Amino acid sequence: MDFNVKKLASGAGLFFTRAVQFTEEKLGQAEKTELDAHFENLMSRADCTKLWTEKIFRQTEVLLQPNPSARIEEFLYEKLDMKAPSRATNGELLGQYMQDAGKELGAGTPYGNTLMIVGECESRLGAAEREFLQTSAISFLAPLRNFLEGDWRTISKERRLLENLRLDLDACKARVKKAKAAEAKAAAEHELRVAQTEFDRQAEVTRLLLEGISSTHVNHLRCLHEFVEAQAAFYKHCHHHMQELQKELSRFPNAFTLNAANAAVSTASASEGAGSPTEADTLKIEEVQAPATGTRKAKVLYDYDAADSSELSLLADELITVYTVPGMDSDWLIGERGNQKGKVPVTYLELLS
Repeated sequence: MDFNVKKLASGAGLFFTRAVQFTEEKLGQAEKTELDAHFENLMSRADCTKLWTEKIFRQTEVLLQPNPSARIEEFLYEKLDMKAPSRATNGELLGQYMQDAGKELGAGTPYGNTLMIVGECESRLGAAEREFLQTSAISFLAPLRNFLEGDWRTISKERRLLENLRLDLDACKARVKKAKAAEAKAAAEHELRVAQTEFDRQAEVTRLLLEGISSTHVNHLRCLHEFVEAQAAFYKHCHHHMQELQKELSRFPNAFTLNAANAAVSTASASEGAGSPTEADTLKIEEVQAPATGTRKAKVLYDYDAADSSELSLLADELITVYTVPGMDSDWLIGERGNQKGKVPVTYLELLS
């Protein structure tokens, strides 16, 4: 009991001495031992690293999981050392809804069939997103979190200890200056030597930890490259899936466009009094004439295989002439290459001035 009381009293006295020293330094009434410029630079770089690592970590979390409730849930599971339940991505949910809707509305109808096709693509996009999220969490977020919760806490602890020993050292220096009697001065000088030794030892430990920030930068640089690779692979997969979807959809007739085009052709035929409705319903590409104005050049972005004789096959990077005709779907243009002519999808073109 006596030991605990003495220890408590000693700790309180040490805390009071440090508080007095700190206050006097702030008021300019006491000298302060300054660290060398190299040490100060190491601490500044460490503080800068911690600040921006924390900002990048938090914003990456938001990027990977925009839902704050979901982030809190994942954080709680992590702290409880429990595995979070599997969560479907938004793309996977949308894809499932579209496929279910397509089955309900009828896979044999144009709308139902298209819903199922698009829903399958959305599911693939969602699966690619899930893989990206998992890879990024392991290769990028985890190392940043380990630094903030591991290395940085150790550095902060040792820096606080160094600051306390620095206050003790400066308090000893002040006592040496104030000591008058030879015996008191000798005792104060002995305390100063001990305080200086402890301070120097702690300064070396702290310096080594701060110099380790260079290794942290190298590790985070490697993780950043892995994050970029994962993101590039994700967007590459998404682009591929969307190209395949566009190509697949272009092979199916658009019911809305066909109805509108048929109505326009039927009206024109009725007003001219020529041809039967059956003949008018068919748009013959070879009979389409280019307008005197309105033709443009276009660069082909991707290869395109014509679905039927009314369409024109395309090769990436070639230049063709394009124009519109009345009653035609805005997603399509008439394309010409020499003597060849046919419908081409707008999404596969870059229109030139």
